[in-house]
Order: sequence, then structure tokens, then C-alpha cells
Amino acid sequence: MSGSAKVSGRRRPVRSYVIRSGRLTSGQRRAIERHSQPYVIDFEPKPLALDAMFPEVQPVTVEIGFGSGDSLLQMARELPQVNFLGIDVYKPGLGRLLQGIVGHRLENVRLICHDAVEVFADNIADASVDRVLMLFPDPWPRKRHHKRRLVQADFMKLVSRRLKAGGEVHLATDWPPYLEHMIEVMEQVPGLANRFGPACCWENPARPLTRFELRGKRLGHEVRDLLYRKSGSS
Repeated sequence: MSGSAKVSGRRRPVRSYVIRSGRLTSGQRRAIERHSQPYVIDFEPKPLALDAMFPEVQPVTVEIGFGSGDSLLQMARELPQVNFLGIDVYKPGLGRLLQGIVGHRLENVRLICHDAVEVFADNIADASVDRVLMLFPDPWPRKRHHKRRLVQADFMKLVSRRLKAGGEVHLATDWPPYLEHMIEVMEQVPGLANRFGPACCWENPARPLTRFELRGKRLGHEVRDLLYRKSGSS
């Protein structure tokens, strides 16, 4: 999962992730070397024109922490009428996803390999995004690590500002204490309302299963989803 736990005070940010040391396969390395353009956007601390990044002007979904990229690839294939911006810091996942994008000749996906909090703070304009996905962010279960959790009040307020009126935030976790934390934070973000009532989960979420989720279910973990909408008409 990609993101800093704080928006301000960047001299010593608290990261919500650690860079995993997974090895790039030769195919993933070739994909990054050969196909980063036009799919991978280099991070620069300046606003991006989201519509100009894609061939077609369409609603924009941002996935924070796409991991291996399987679910993002599936969504992009099934929803060609939506543009997808994926954010993650994990290079093997980036290479794997690029392989899929090129293999399926998708034009509605762009990627940024950088800290998600900085991307939202520096690259994304207010009221420019239709949907934000935060599927299985690291729960940082130890109490002393809770400050590393990505779902924090400051960041979620920033996400809310970047959403269009009627835009949505979709979260998922298989860690019950983190679900409670998510609800506590999200219920206090001005302008966002739970689609199914205060503190209620989304019982039949519309999204692909992720590798992480399938592994969690094999281990007996209960997966829960939350959906919040920004006030105003879409």
C-alpha cells in the first residue's frame, strides 16, 4: 500500500508502507523498461491534468495500492468507459501490471510509482476524481504502529476534497480492529456519508477479488467493505 500517514510536516513523514524487497522477474523488468511510456507518469510535485493523461475524457477512478495489479487490470478490462489511475510503490507489481496492460492493449490505465499521499497532495486537483479505491491497506496491527495507517483523518479529508460531488471512497479490510478504525475516521470526514447508514458495511461490494483477499479467506478472515459518498449531485 502506498502512502504517508501525514499530509503536512513532510520533512520527516510517517510512511504507511515499507518498500518490499520482491525480486523483479526478467519479464517485469522488460515491461518497465519498454512500456513505461505512456502508461507510467513520473512523479513531479505539480498538478496533473487528469483528463489529458488519457485518450478519452471519462470518469476517473484512483486505486491506492494496486499491489500485483490483477484487480485493477480486471476492472480496466471490464469498464472501458472508466479511466483508472493506479498508485503504488512496489516495482514488481508495476511490472506485472504493465505486462497485462500491454497484453490487453488497454488505453484507460495510467500508473504512478510513488507515495500516494504526496500524489494526492501535489498532483490531483480538487473535485477531479470520481472514485477512490483503498482495498486492503496495511492494518499495522501493533498499537505503536497505528500512526502508520493510511486511513487517517488528515489524509481522508484531502481525499474528500479531491472527489467530485457525488464521488465515492471504497475501502476494504480483513482486519476487524482496522475496520473499526476506518469507520471512526470516515464517519468524521465532513461531506462524506456512508452509503448504507452510519457504521454499516457494504454487504455485496461490486469489485474483483484480490489475491490478498483470496489468501485471507483461505485463512478464515472475514472481509468487510465500506462505501462513502461525497455530498452533492454526481
